[in-house]
Amino acid sequence: MQRVTSAADLKALELPAIAVVDNLVRERRYTVSFTIPEFTCVCPLTGQPDFATFRISYVPDAHLIELKSLKFYIQAYRNVGIFHEFVTNKILDDLVAACRPWRMDIEGDFNVRGGIKTVVRATYERPAA
Repeated sequence: MQRVTSAADLKALELPAIAVVDNLVRERRYTVSFTIPEFTCVCPLTGQPDFATFRISYVPDAHLIELKSLKFYIQAYRNVGIFHEFVTNKILDDLVAACRPWRMDIEGDFNVRGGIKTVVRATYERPAA
């Protein structure tokens, strides 16, 4: 199991590439949403499994996220020991780097473990030029 407990670990995490395709409808802004109900990773301290539903929505610019590559990227976390907050923000950063959207919102809705339910939300908005 690969453990992520520091910023250096997070930066060094090697995951499959997220592919993109050209957005052929650039004359208007619109929203694309994904629900990923089968996300799994493990606690970096105990090794216990974590299960979550991720909800992602974004307003694309020139590129769209290719879904098969997103599936492989998400599945790669299965044996990664990573805190809920870190994984949610890492996924946001990687998706933004791949498709450079106008805006992206992500929610990691983690199942109850040890009597605690965690929901992590993060947002990216392209800075005004």
